Amino acid sequence: MTRKHTRIMGVVAALAAATLALSSCGSDDGGNDGGTDGGTSNSAGQVEVFTWWASGSEKLGLDALVEVFNTRHPDVEFVNGAVAGGAGSAAKDLLQSRLQTNDPPDTFQAHAGAELTDYINAAQIEDVSDLYEEFELTEAFPEDLISRLTVDDKIYSIPSNIHRANMTWANPTVLTEAGLDPTATYATLDEWFPALDAVQATGKTPLSIATTWTQVHLLETVLLSALGDEAYSGLWDGTTDWNSPEVTAALEDFEKLMSYTNTDRDGLDWPDATQQVIDGQAAFNVMGDWAVAAFEEAGQEAETDFIYFPVPGTDGVFDFLADSFTLPVGAPNADGAKAWLETVGSLEGQTAFNQAKGSIPARTDADPADFSEYQQTAITSFADDTIVSSLAHGAATPVATLNAITDATSKFTSGGSDLASFQSELAAAAGSGS
Repeated sequence: MTRKHTRIMGVVAALAAATLALSSCGSDDGGNDGGTDGGTSNSAGQVEVFTWWASGSEKLGLDALVEVFNTRHPDVEFVNGAVAGGAGSAAKDLLQSRLQTNDPPDTFQAHAGAELTDYINAAQIEDVSDLYEEFELTEAFPEDLISRLTVDDKIYSIPSNIHRANMTWANPTVLTEAGLDPTATYATLDEWFPALDAVQATGKTPLSIATTWTQVHLLETVLLSALGDEAYSGLWDGTTDWNSPEVTAALEDFEKLMSYTNTDRDGLDWPDATQQVIDGQAAFNVMGDWAVAAFEEAGQEAETDFIYFPVPGTDGVFDFLADSFTLPVGAPNADGAKAWLETVGSLEGQTAFNQAKGSIPARTDADPADFSEYQQTAITSFADDTIVSSLAHGAATPVATLNAITDATSKFTSGGSDLASFQSELAAAAGSGS
């Protein structure tokens, strides 16, 4: 495979912080087109925006988006409903409680894709297809993305970005100290294992990882590497047998990779695992490209301080996820929510947000020159490579399936089950969302 490790431009500075009030009241329509000359609302109001973007680059991205929102809709007050917690687990639990008690926020963040089916089936979110026409998003978003967002000819969310999940981040100094060539490439996991052995022999952590969701993230990239894009996608549409020898071999690779990880993993979240690479405590970390911002915030430069490449065996594949925003049924301030959705889909909003977060715009009319060199490689990859849907980040499966896979993974990585039991539990979990 070809390693893509290029120099990253500096992350944009943190923009104005959003208000932390949690009250809400009515607001008027903020609808407008998807261009950069945003409109304003006709009367004052508030919009509670519920996310899990509470810290780090995620908060920087939210702040950048809020500043654009304030410019485009100055009469609508942004109310920050952010809830901290890795990959949104804490936020999703609180959100579900609010939805079940008919206390929805005005809009909430969700992963685009199959994760939305639970909200759709429960009649908790509105069809926003008409907003795609109003904001001219049908022309702005790529056709394959529109297809992935469409359920029974309806669209239920507006994406703010595109992330690539199948990325590896590495510390070249740690690799050099282990006698490895930092520019070496690894076409398969089998080619990667000797490098991990070499780092382990130095006493440093070969592969840093964190709490269970990051372990599921690693699992999905191993399945993708071992099975290939077609068979990986078949795990989610039923055409690949979870009990096959090929899946067994992939799980053996996952078990081996976990043996190279830090023992304190379950008490950490993803920034902690990435920080271990930044600090030179670990050689490699498998994480989505939101990790770029963590390296940038630490003042590091690609090639010199860190390198990155697709997870071995996945070059030429873009493991896709996207953050998106919804219009809940019974939203207290639907017009305020529409104003937020207009900003989320706008070129101005997507440019500001993704410059800060390290992801790439969903819009095809964004100028690649406005983004870092890594982001430019991601834009090219998303346009040219085979796209598959992320398991850990809601694109591939409904929430019930992901939860069951997460439980099985946690049990296995904590020593509560053997590999055969793990495989059986994954096979059962894959049918839990049907």
